[in-house]
Amino acid sequence: MRRLRLATYNIHKGVGGVGPASRLHIHSLRDGVRDLDADLVALQEVRAYHDGHARRFARQGWPEAPQAEYLAPEGFAVAYRSNAFTRGGEHGNALLSRWPILQVNQHDVSDHRLEQRGLLHSLVDWNGLALHVVVVHLGLLAASRLRQIQRLGHYLEREVPREAPVLVAGDFNDWSERLDPPMHRLGLQRAHWNGERRATFPARVPLFALDRVYVRGLRCCATHVPQGRPWVHMSDHLPLVVELEGL
Repeated sequence: MRRLRLATYNIHKGVGGVGPASRLHIHSLRDGVRDLDADLVALQEVRAYHDGHARRFARQGWPEAPQAEYLAPEGFAVAYRSNAFTRGGEHGNALLSRWPILQVNQHDVSDHRLEQRGLLHSLVDWNGLALHVVVVHLGLLAASRLRQIQRLGHYLEREVPREAPVLVAGDFNDWSERLDPPMHRLGLQRAHWNGERRATFPARVPLFALDRVYVRGLRCCATHVPQGRPWVHMSDHLPLVVELEGL
């Protein structure tokens, strides 16, 4: 009961490609999320609604429920908040949890008007322990990401007790591997096994470790990235799975 399995996955709004060549992957993603067999699933680029996609994929079975609820395995709690509102729809971050979610907060960390970004903060009851889980999707510019990490630090200092265990998971967009030191200064360590940084992007030929988990008050004991079919077809990212233990 001290072992916790967490997956983080950028699902690319459940759709691959653009325009007439786009394809609906949300049904395969639903099976994929179940196959991960994770206690916690942190998702990015999740839609609650999109009018254009609902019309475009009506015959393929665009879900009537918001994507987070559609993807959640039976019995899982769901937390979702929108980050970005675009023409005809929106998208944001989600947390699917085998354990009860006691509280959900959203904190805006947008750095400029062209990129709407937010932190999804959920308080999870893990075997009677209050576990703070933050799902992130950071900006495309290096300077923006550093400022967003600073805002994350201010938020954690204000909202999370110093002794509480914390998980920060998501798509960090850190192509140049510069975020470990500022995260370390916040008291958060990157979850990896024997120093291995598992690449998750692009899905077909993963070269960059953009999808990550940082922890406080927990220890990583294993990591895994599912590859091959069907994962390469469901998103431009691969999921990262980490096994964690309480200290």
